[in-house]
Amino acid sequence: MSPPVSGGSVRPIRPDDVAAVHALVLELAEYERSRNEVTSTPDDLSAALFGTAPALFGHVVEHDHAVVGFALWFLNFSTWNGKHGIYLEDLYVRPEVRGHGFGKALLRELAAECVRRGYRRLEWWVLDWNSPAIDFYRRVGAVPMDEWTVYRLTGDALATLGASTVDGIIDEAPQ
Repeated sequence: MSPPVSGGSVRPIRPDDVAAVHALVLELAEYERSRNEVTSTPDDLSAALFGTAPALFGHVVEHDHAVVGFALWFLNFSTWNGKHGIYLEDLYVRPEVRGHGFGKALLRELAAECVRRGYRRLEWWVLDWNSPAIDFYRRVGAVPMDEWTVYRLTGDALATLGASTVDGIIDEAPQ
């Protein structure tokens, strides 16, 4: 557990935190104007975090005996430097407790995790319109990866590609 920060502390997520973290995920989705896209359940989070082969990891901020913020993350890998890194899926702190250093404490804990494990990077996405988050990330030294564009396959496009044959989808080799 990290040292206390302005009346709170950062610690690894525990099974009894899952319901509170899921509620915070819903708050984050509401803020990001995408609440209708959330289909995950507390059971889904619990299985990903604490199942037989966990691939999701997390930390929470506890303040006044309540979980008021979280960071959920997983490992990525750089083929260029040959090392793992952390991909931060979500970082959220309740609005009423912002300004106490909880968000920075969560990021600091993930950076420390990278250092302890010999990882080379900590990265995440942020919505273009979320200027408070962008300003916060810049203040802690993060830099935007402006030359990259994010792509995603979901729904029918994912199912179609997954069910297709190689001959049916490749016109020329990727560069």
